[in-house]
Amino acid sequence: MKTEVKEILEGVRDGSVSVDDALKKLKLAPYEDLGFAKIDMHRSVRQGAAEVIYGAGKTPEQIAAIAERMKERGQERILITRLSEDKEEQLPPEIGVRYVAEARIGFIGDMPVPNGIGKIVVATGGTSDIPVAEEAAVTAEFFGNRVVRLYDVGVAGLHRLLAHLDEIAEASVIIAIAGMEGALASVIGGLADCPVIAVPTSVGYGASFEGLSALLSMLNSCASGVSVVNIDNGFGAGYLASMINHMEVRP
Repeated sequence: MKTEVKEILEGVRDGSVSVDDALKKLKLAPYEDLGFAKIDMHRSVRQGAAEVIYGAGKTPEQIAAIAERMKERGQERILITRLSEDKEEQLPPEIGVRYVAEARIGFIGDMPVPNGIGKIVVATGGTSDIPVAEEAAVTAEFFGNRVVRLYDVGVAGLHRLLAHLDEIAEASVIIAIAGMEGALASVIGGLADCPVIAVPTSVGYGASFEGLSALLSMLNSCASGVSVVNIDNGFGAGYLASMINHMEVRP
């Protein structure tokens, strides 16, 4: 992904950005201190993607203040994760938040045209895993990826997954999301020739220990190419999948 600095320098080269304007943009403070939050304004310069607002634990007023300041600094697209429906309803309408309830995600601005090198497949073991899967899928879409959803294809009915071998073969990254014993990641890892990001969920009965059983199973996967994020961390999986799907050959 092109970083903000690269885009500024390319603008200077092609004449669309003056030297003075470029200098002004590069000299802006690296963060904004709002007292209750320090907004990282240079994250897109370092990482290619701007800071994301984590909604859990923040008041609607705090979320609104952070979003407004980011918009004032020129950020046109903002992602807000773990945003509950009641908090979303309390946000000022003028901020322009669009809400995806199943993913618990709000976002400002439009979804971009996909520009990744391939497709990201998001697969779940069961229907109960869909909220985490939607967090991953919407995150990936927000960062410019084409996403294919394969829901309820767990190992209790393996034929459901095998019916989608074409989608698995065509993926550049696969996110495998499952609770219970978390076996889906190993099965997909044994079928795919691309990176597999495993996401354990807190779905399951008592001995699943709120996702710990699935987490340990995924960490102990015998399939090569499987990495694991934390329990219910759909955002982390979607973000990482986007980074992989935007990798460029570097000199």
